[in-house]
Amino acid sequence: MSQYQWFALYTKSLNEKKVYVELQHLGIEVYLPMVTKWRQWSDRKKKIDVPLFRSYIFVKVSELEYFKVLNTPGVVRFITFEGKAVAIPENQIIAIRQYLNEFDEISEEEEEMKLQEGQLVRIKTGPMEGLIGKMLKYKNKMRLMINIESIGHVITLNIQRSKVEPIKN
Repeated sequence: MSQYQWFALYTKSLNEKKVYVELQHLGIEVYLPMVTKWRQWSDRKKKIDVPLFRSYIFVKVSELEYFKVLNTPGVVRFITFEGKAVAIPENQIIAIRQYLNEFDEISEEEEEMKLQEGQLVRIKTGPMEGLIGKMLKYKNKMRLMINIESIGHVITLNIQRSKVEPIKN
């Protein structure tokens, strides 16, 4: 029996939800991380759920289901390296899930850290612990750019100052 692993799929633009439903219908374990955002139209403002990674969806499959997934309408390709689909470690999928489920209130008394824009920092605690990112902004909270290597995609996180530490050269 083949081993089941997580893989990232690249989908046609705006087809993530359709592919998600179709893969579920086929009995494939699938994960589509979603976030809620405000969208502004000319006449109104509305909260909508959008994929965390545009045109990406995650599937847990064995080699036996590889072509079944590829033949799903809306799927463009697996994310590959040197022509071979790249497996994503289970802990990265878990970290994404935990990040989306975590809600952090930012306290007024958080320690001040002397960080510069563009400086590399490491996440000290929480579901993304150990990941390294580049600080983008420094206001009441900071934004870190985290590169999830397996899919080559950049994710921007809002994270408490106390959860990061500067990386010393």
